[in-house]
Amino acid sequence: MSAPLIACPHCDLLQRPVSISRDITARCGRCRMVLYRPYDENLDRPLAFTLCAAILFLVANAFPIVELELQGQHTTATLFCTARALYDQNMAMLGTLVFFTTIMVPAVQLSAMAYVLGLLHMGRVPRYLPLALRALQAVRPWGMVEVFILALLVSLVKLGGFATVVPGTGLWSFGGLLLMIAAAVASFDARAIWTRQGLAR
Repeated sequence: MSAPLIACPHCDLLQRPVSISRDITARCGRCRMVLYRPYDENLDRPLAFTLCAAILFLVANAFPIVELELQGQHTTATLFCTARALYDQNMAMLGTLVFFTTIMVPAVQLSAMAYVLGLLHMGRVPRYLPLALRALQAVRPWGMVEVFILALLVSLVKLGGFATVVPGTGLWSFGGLLLMIAAAVASFDARAIWTRQGLAR
C-alpha cells in the first residue's frame, strides 16, 4: 500500500512523507514551508511552555491591563471589561470579536494543549485526543493576541497626551503570554503526538 500524502499548510501541495534523521527538517518542495520535524518523545518542553502560558493567561485576565488618570478621576480596565464596554456602547460585533480572539481562543488553545500534554506526560492516552487536536487546528487562525497587544500599545501612546497612563499587571502578563503561546505552539507537534500513540498513518 502506498504511503499517505501530506498537504503543505502554506501552499496545499500534496507530498509523500519520508523518514528523516534527527538533524533534518522536512520542507515543502514548492514553498519551502516546514512540513514536519524529527519525532521527539520528550514532551516536557511544550508542557512547560503551555503551563506557563496558562498561568500568565489567568493573571492577564484577572488584573487590570491599564490604569488611567484624567482630571482627578482614576479608572482601571481589564480585558473582559474592555470587551463588555465595547459591546454596551453599540459596538457589539467589535466587543464580541475582542472577547472571542483574545479570551476564548487562547483559553481553548491552552486547555486543549494542557489536556493532551498533561495526560501523555502521566503515561495516559487522552480519551478525546482527536477532538482536542482538531480544536487546536480550528482555532489556530483566530489567535490574535499579538494584534490586540499592538493595537493597545498604539492606543496608550495616543492617550499619553491627554491622561496619565500606567500599564497594569495585565498588560505585562499579556506580553509574556504572547511569547509563551508562540513558544508552546512552536514546540507542540501534533504529528509527533500521533506517532507517539501509534496512530499516524
